[in-house]
Amino acid sequence: MAEESFLGSREDHEDIEDIEGLDDVDYAVRLENVSRIYKIGKREIHALNDITLDIRPGEFIVVSGHSGSGKSTLLNLIGCIDYATSGRVRVMDVPIEDYDESFRATFRLTNTGFIFQSYNLISTLTALENVMFPMQLSDKTESELEADAFELLTKVGLEERADHLPWQLSSGEQQRVAIARAMANHPSIILADEPTANLDEESAEMVRTLLLEFKEAGKTLIIMTHDLEIINLPNTRHMKMSKGVLIGND
Repeated sequence: MAEESFLGSREDHEDIEDIEGLDDVDYAVRLENVSRIYKIGKREIHALNDITLDIRPGEFIVVSGHSGSGKSTLLNLIGCIDYATSGRVRVMDVPIEDYDESFRATFRLTNTGFIFQSYNLISTLTALENVMFPMQLSDKTESELEADAFELLTKVGLEERADHLPWQLSSGEQQRVAIARAMANHPSIILADEPTANLDEESAEMVRTLLLEFKEAGKTLIIMTHDLEIINLPNTRHMKMSKGVLIGND
């Protein structure tokens, strides 16, 4: 059941394909006066405060800020994992908060690719199987999916590690598998939460190079990071989060 919730149903997938304009959108992301408040007992934690943000398709957005500033919450809202307490959230011009969780799960699967700091690979699956996992709604045959997943692993330089389990891979290799998995359904938006934080410098540089390649391919990138090398990459829009407020959103 957990897997079904993550993937949604084939009917949801077909509904998403019927939404008009996903191939010709004005905004990859549009937030209007968005706030997120968590309640813990009688306490209220204001994770995001009245954020308005427009991101055009193909932009490279970098958000920095200390731990607890709201970066991950912002990413989860954009990635349709979490809900706003107030305000409007549109992804690919779709008012995503108007839909139920099953639809949202399939929407994020087909339109966004996540890269996590902790990789989030499935420990019992090989590198190839981890990349194939998000492809389960595809109409392709098993052999076609394997070929697609192997091609993605090749693009990140891990074709010789396809049959390895996560524990048999270095941290840098695991992150590259995660990046290949993020591209499994050729999403328009790439979301990354501290993608170089746990890596040595050589591996981190490989990840930065891959991010630039995604930018050159026309993907929209939204990166939460402390990495100055990413923050200072050319043609990026840099903002900061502080106490749930987005600063430098010009």
